[in-house]
Amino acid sequence: MMKLITDPRRRRWVIVATIFVAIICNYLDRQLLSVLKPEILAEFGIDDSGYAWIVNVFLICYAIMYPISGVLVDRFGSKRVMMAGIVAWSAACIGGGLSQNIVQFTICRGILGLAEPTIFAGQIVAVTLWFERRQRATANSLCTAGGSLGTVIAPLLIAWLCRILPSWQEVFMVAGVIGLVIAVTWWFVYKNPPREVLDITMAGDGSGDKTSANDSAFGWGGLFRTRSLWGVLLIRLISDPVWYFCCFWLPAYLRDIYSAQDATLSMQDTLDKIQWIGGIPFLIGAIGGVLSSVWSDSMVRRGSDSLTARKRMMIWTVAAAPLCMLVPYLGDWIGDVDMQVAVTVGIFSLIAVMCLSWLYTICVVIAESFPVGNVASVVGITAGAGAVGGAVFNIFVGDMLSSMGNVLFVIMGLLHIIAALLLWKMVRRESPEKYAKS
Repeated sequence: MMKLITDPRRRRWVIVATIFVAIICNYLDRQLLSVLKPEILAEFGIDDSGYAWIVNVFLICYAIMYPISGVLVDRFGSKRVMMAGIVAWSAACIGGGLSQNIVQFTICRGILGLAEPTIFAGQIVAVTLWFERRQRATANSLCTAGGSLGTVIAPLLIAWLCRILPSWQEVFMVAGVIGLVIAVTWWFVYKNPPREVLDITMAGDGSGDKTSANDSAFGWGGLFRTRSLWGVLLIRLISDPVWYFCCFWLPAYLRDIYSAQDATLSMQDTLDKIQWIGGIPFLIGAIGGVLSSVWSDSMVRRGSDSLTARKRMMIWTVAAAPLCMLVPYLGDWIGDVDMQVAVTVGIFSLIAVMCLSWLYTICVVIAESFPVGNVASVVGITAGAGAVGGAVFNIFVGDMLSSMGNVLFVIMGLLHIIAALLLWKMVRRESPEKYAKS
């Protein structure tokens, strides 16, 4: 193990593995609310509207903190900012388990939202510094795949913990303690790359674009003058809500399908029914997201411009988007409830491949488009826009699921198509020198 830590070529993969595990914990903490939704609603005496506002408190805090996280990472580095974030979200999870009323619980979810963006802003900078372009998308996707695995593990682990622990509150506290262990591990694993690594990772990709770790970066005013910043901001604003639906509403939506068919089923019965299938879309999405990243890296190795390779891959995955529009009609077309759930899971598995291919690679697109000194800030600004989009979308989800489900799923089917047009037309390589000449 010591050799893995001291050898820079191997250390980078230990860093990837540590981030992978940390993001599993990140998404597990996030999914606790969705999977345990019926128990939490019963505990605090609230309905779907109240649940939506708990989710929105998280998303609003998440959106506010994302740009700040990016600035903090650019200023203080990935190691310290990510360490602080992991400790904070673990404490918030423990606090959620200790909460005595809905106000305390909601505050803890807000703190969770403030803490969680730190790992994503820090991750892309760590990957950019440690990996050259032809490996960067694959390494980044392996890190981020921890989120999908977290959502796969969540229904299984939470159902198991609910059986061995007295209440759902203890499940929250156990998850928080696991996070604290990961925080200590990260502190000892991560080091800044040595010069010989930076000389490789900051080199060009044969497209005529040369960068270095000391390249000039945009100031904040100049950054907001770039077309690519606004392009990625709009892309995340309109496409991220589809993924937030998968994370916050899909497990509960599957449980509701069973409840609608058999009102005698208990909360535990519906949880038991989805614990093995609720994570399938996230598992397939993670595998598909990694494979699509490998595909884009393979195009780079074959001589394609790195930014163009990422954009082509992302646009091809949008072919799955219209499948969303079929979901509200499955109950009319398929009489057997188990088959209806299976087809719903199949559709959302393909949607998850699309969403995660975009989420894994959009940060790499940013790293290919901006100076390394701006990468975390741009990731933070644009991901914050995505969280805002998710929060606005979430306000309407509860009501639309019960009364206008067909409209909701049509909207979800169109969002990535619009985002693909923006990606192709607006995103390009940016440099301060280009704007100085204009």
